[in-house]
Amino acid sequence: MKSIFSFVKIDRFVLAILCTVLLAYLFPGFGSDDSPIPLDTISSIGVSLIFFFYGLKLSPEKIKLGLKNWKLHLVIQSTTFLIFPLLVLLFHPFLQGEQQETIWLSMFFLAALPSTVSSSVVMVSIAKGNIPAAIFNASISGIIGIVLTPLWMGLFLQSQEEGAFDFTQIYGKLLLEILLPVVLGILMQRKGHWLAVKYSKELSLFDRAVILLIVYKSFAESFAGGAFSAIGAADLVVIVLLVLALFFAVYGVVYWITTLLSFSLEDKITALFCGSKKSLVHGTVFSKILFGNSAAVGLILLPLMLFHAIQIIIISTIAGRYGKKTGL
Repeated sequence: MKSIFSFVKIDRFVLAILCTVLLAYLFPGFGSDDSPIPLDTISSIGVSLIFFFYGLKLSPEKIKLGLKNWKLHLVIQSTTFLIFPLLVLLFHPFLQGEQQETIWLSMFFLAALPSTVSSSVVMVSIAKGNIPAAIFNASISGIIGIVLTPLWMGLFLQSQEEGAFDFTQIYGKLLLEILLPVVLGILMQRKGHWLAVKYSKELSLFDRAVILLIVYKSFAESFAGGAFSAIGAADLVVIVLLVLALFFAVYGVVYWITTLLSFSLEDKITALFCGSKKSLVHGTVFSKILFGNSAAVGLILLPLMLFHAIQIIIISTIAGRYGKKTGL
């Protein structure tokens, strides 16, 4: 149990995000188009480097080892890219007004994202789950998300503003900024894999720094554009409750499916933890590409940041209980 709390304590990323949002509120000028600092260019380069190092770190041996358990993989990826979006999609017919539409779109964006890598694997490890399968699914989820997340979002971004969602442009950016760096990283694994492993902590800090930069720019633009002016305390409470409801709904569905399929405890743990997570890294990167310089980007990212904090706190507690059970 001690290792669980230490993980939550060490992960100060949530606090860093809150400080970054406050900084964007106090000093939004640096995130504007007139800023003397080219944050767009810096963040684009940073994103490409994140996925280049991601390609370097991918372990082919562990990926091959995880390929065998196809039922587990199917459950996790179906949860991530089908169950999550479909649950949010159920509420689309009940929307009334532009404000509700924006909040719903931010929830749908959260639901359409791939699973997170690092915390999923850490939690599965603590709970004594199927670690190779967790590494495989968390890694492959990010690659699948490059294709599926824009497809899901395109259904509604296109309907909101005709002609605003150009698949050619979107996938061009995804290929150049994300997929190409991943491929280059994989191709350079023989010479660079050991460096990525050796400096994994430093690379993790670099990842977070780039994400904080994107968060700052997104919220600075949102504050400057008045995107939060119509969001009151009641709306914020509603968003928190919706995020909690979505998490527990997905967790319950996965628990039921894995019980129905008679999964082993190790596989059940992996399905629960990988299937119920969403990636803040991919979310901030995709928001930059999908929504551009829209003033509503900060609002779009709000549920994702809340979900990030909630999933770490809840899953870490559950992981501790599973770890004690399987450790007997």
